[in-house]
Amino acid sequence: MRAFMVSVDRVRNIGIVAHIDAGKTTVSERFLFHGGRIHKTGEVHDGATQLDWMAQERERGITITAAATTLPWRDCEIHLLDTPGHVDFTVEVERCLRVLDGCVVVFCGVGGVQAQSETVWRQADKFHVGRLVLVNKLDRVGASFERVVAEIHERLRSNAVPIQLPIGAGETFAGAVDLVRMVALSFSGVQGEPVQEQPVPAELADAAARARERLVLALADLDDGIAERYLAGEEIAPATLAAALRKATIAGRFVPVLCGSALRNKGMEPLLDAVVDYLPSPLDVPPATGHDLRDPAKILAREARADGPLAALAFKVSFRDGRKVVFLRLFSGTLHGGNQVLNARTQKKERVTRLFRVHADKRVAVDAAAAGEIVAAAGLDHAVTGDTLCAPDAPILLERIDACVPVLTQSIEVEHQDERVRLQQVLAKMAEEDPTFRVREDAETGQTILVGMGELHLEVIVDRIRAEYGVRATLGRPQVVCRTTVLGEGHGQAVFARELQQKAIFGEAACTVRARARGAGLLVRSGLPPVPPLPHGVVDAALEGLRDGTAAGLDGQVLDDLEVVLTSLGVREEADPLIGARAAAAEALRRAVDAAGPAQLQPIMRVEVAVEAPHLGAILGDLQQRQGQVLDVVERERERAVLAHVPLRKLFGYATRLRSLTEGHGTFTMEFHRYDIAGG
Repeated sequence: MRAFMVSVDRVRNIGIVAHIDAGKTTVSERFLFHGGRIHKTGEVHDGATQLDWMAQERERGITITAAATTLPWRDCEIHLLDTPGHVDFTVEVERCLRVLDGCVVVFCGVGGVQAQSETVWRQADKFHVGRLVLVNKLDRVGASFERVVAEIHERLRSNAVPIQLPIGAGETFAGAVDLVRMVALSFSGVQGEPVQEQPVPAELADAAARARERLVLALADLDDGIAERYLAGEEIAPATLAAALRKATIAGRFVPVLCGSALRNKGMEPLLDAVVDYLPSPLDVPPATGHDLRDPAKILAREARADGPLAALAFKVSFRDGRKVVFLRLFSGTLHGGNQVLNARTQKKERVTRLFRVHADKRVAVDAAAAGEIVAAAGLDHAVTGDTLCAPDAPILLERIDACVPVLTQSIEVEHQDERVRLQQVLAKMAEEDPTFRVREDAETGQTILVGMGELHLEVIVDRIRAEYGVRATLGRPQVVCRTTVLGEGHGQAVFARELQQKAIFGEAACTVRARARGAGLLVRSGLPPVPPLPHGVVDAALEGLRDGTAAGLDGQVLDDLEVVLTSLGVREEADPLIGARAAAAEALRRAVDAAGPAQLQPIMRVEVAVEAPHLGAILGDLQQRQGQVLDVVERERERAVLAHVPLRKLFGYATRLRSLTEGHGTFTMEFHRYDIAGG
């Protein structure tokens, strides 16, 4: 099978991203329908969509893991990743955006810009991903296209400009004016009836003319050719305007906004057209860059060429039927089944046994894949998320993928001890799949502790352990992952003297710790003279001891937001200095932290609560009781959005309390904001 059905300039690697329940998966389902991949659309609320294929996704009606597929549209090939909207699974968005060239950001026409909307927007900014905006659900009561566009400007500080004007609102939403070509698009039916083009209705002619002028003016600020034509009073041809739109969107200086209702299949074909017309191909984005493994100071570039040296990034690991597959984005070169590749992290060679194109949980084998393509590979037993796979004779290390901070722990137990070994094997696989999921053993109790992004994250993991692997396991009570800092400055000194296997070990060390600004992180350094009169390696051993101490922390809580300075170090000639220096430094650190006034840092969450106006007072009072700091109250058509910072430990059981206070009508989302002293 050919690596590409089309040339690389006709490829679009895109993702669908949004706040939970904005309609991402429904948009993806409509894309599959119009692209001919499916012949009947399924609905999220029925648990019948193609891309939400996991049992846990269908039961809960949410996306948990990013799903990949490929579909044709016009003469292009669209590689699509449908991502989760819940904050507990935000790493799925992070790693997808790392390998995508463009994305469609979906906003609810009623809810507007919500908490996770801001998160995914920042993630797209981080990776310089060009984007389109879809204001969805415009057929719902209370939906407002204009209000959502205004919120995007205000809260996201984006140059987002409508390229469509909705015709009707709520139940009367029936189409859109295409402001580029100045024609009316009529949406009718729910089974993909072709969009009808008509003249712009007379009653919308003035509004459409004003909206088009705003579009032209926005592009004139970015494109000299458009500016010259506008100032000369010339009519700007649709093709000229579209070319300027594409250029500005790819450059990240402009975000086209479209309108629609994915559930009613309205506006999906024009959105697909916009994906092809305005989002970049792999040739339109800058070449991938990375460090030369043979000379780490040297930066290499890899262009999207099938005949270039292989450079691919492993952005996702999945285990299905006990077999490991690794999802790859090829930035350069061509990869064949059976090829040997170099893992830049381990600097060892691995063999790709088979390659697949993926459609949700289904795989189709292919012989090869080329630059710009997203595929899954089998045989890469040692590859993990973020690894670079490259040609052995042209090694390169691409930028890795950051993992988010897990903030919640829960113990896990099996019903029968003979399942314990099986549980450990399953947990190891899941930790390899999910960079935000970690497993550790409690040194005092011997319990297995799971560390994750939130209650839902860990619930889903245990559901999968039971359903997919048949291990009968139960979760304990959730606990918050805290850290320790200091409030002032302290000094500590320690001596370590032992005899081990008739060998003397000695070290003497002192250090100073002092507080740093919140969020500044940890700094460990030497305050000794540049060339201290000490045996080789002793200073490095002491600094390693200090780092050991910061990782061990106090009572199992790692140290953060402080500076550690090694101030003195002593050894004896007849004793082993390395072990002694390391152990003495770790103990000196513990004493210095005690002297500096240790304080606990708790995870502070950014919370957004959506409630109807009559319940606002009760919500504000409840958040205050939870030590919440209210940042803003945003007025919307029929509800209020309360933005606040709240300690995570105060949010256990909040969903139940919110339902009680709002008669079941309130909703909330939360995401990790920072570590801080509660109330500080």
